[in-house]
Amino acid sequence: MEKRDFIKSIALGALSIPVLGMGKPDAGTGALYGQAALLARKLKLGDTIGLITPAGVLDDEESISIAREIFETLGFKVKEGKHIRSRYGNLAGTDQERIADVHDMFSDATVKAIVCIRGGSGTSRLLDRLDYKLISNNPKILLGYSDITALILALYAKTGLVTFHGAVGISTWTKKLAEAFNAQFLANQPAIFENPKSKGDNIVQTKDRIATIHPGTTEGILLGGNMTVLTGLCGSSYLPDFKDKILFIEEVDEDMERVDRMFCQLKNAGILGAIKGFVFGKCTNCKPSSGYGSVTLDQLFNDYIKPLKIPAYSGAIIGHIAEQFILPVGAKVRIDASQGTITLLESALKD
Repeated sequence: MEKRDFIKSIALGALSIPVLGMGKPDAGTGALYGQAALLARKLKLGDTIGLITPAGVLDDEESISIAREIFETLGFKVKEGKHIRSRYGNLAGTDQERIADVHDMFSDATVKAIVCIRGGSGTSRLLDRLDYKLISNNPKILLGYSDITALILALYAKTGLVTFHGAVGISTWTKKLAEAFNAQFLANQPAIFENPKSKGDNIVQTKDRIATIHPGTTEGILLGGNMTVLTGLCGSSYLPDFKDKILFIEEVDEDMERVDRMFCQLKNAGILGAIKGFVFGKCTNCKPSSGYGSVTLDQLFNDYIKPLKIPAYSGAIIGHIAEQFILPVGAKVRIDASQGTITLLESALKD
């Protein structure tokens, strides 16, 4: 298929075809609880997308080339951050260089969306030196996950900006993910996020199953991201107020002892006791602790989440996986813990 035809088919699909479990939600709108949402504008074909690396270093030029080609193939122009090829230890440049790229992208009127090429570590180092007034005066789409959780949560806490937890530049960009990107950022469609229902050749579904921790439905503002990064912000002004919010978290490459410790931190910090709903994504490559045995993830849900008696489920396709949801962080949603759905109740962008 020619590039031009591919762009046309994806864009048309975004306007009419549910993707990645995205469908038409029940009617419902509403303001944020206690804080006005700051919304960026939706994209149109031909807009410029900025690429930045606020966390880990890129170890090859191909990652940049692939990220550029992805968005050019989708019909956008691309602007590279000046310092995306920099290196400072394991980081993508010094703090000052990475901050400069963030500020440059938000201040550049030609850039309509900002996509992080990768996660890694180091984003939290930037938070105390970001110009939040500059950012709030120039609201734009920001997309990333993993270590980018720090930037996502800080921007909401400091400005109310609705940002997006989802694929980065080096993610596996399938046709389904491209359709999801355009449905969210071009069509600005409210959506229902639910796991695929495919059984394959099996008589029951065995992949991407959800598990209800406590049944029920609830509505609230969606906040969350990577568990390690989120708990690392506890006690700081960069972590939003979680009262009456819906928390989603995911994790990767951790043993259960550390996951247990992080759940305990969320409890002791008062976050678990404040939320109205809970969604756990994937714990990718998480493993039992060595030594005397290990608690399981299900046991941790029983210990920390089930006693809250709030709607809660696990297994959502959120995290270090292919074709994960693109979730608007800071938008109002409804979750159904029995069905395993997150329904967006308001547009996450301005038309």
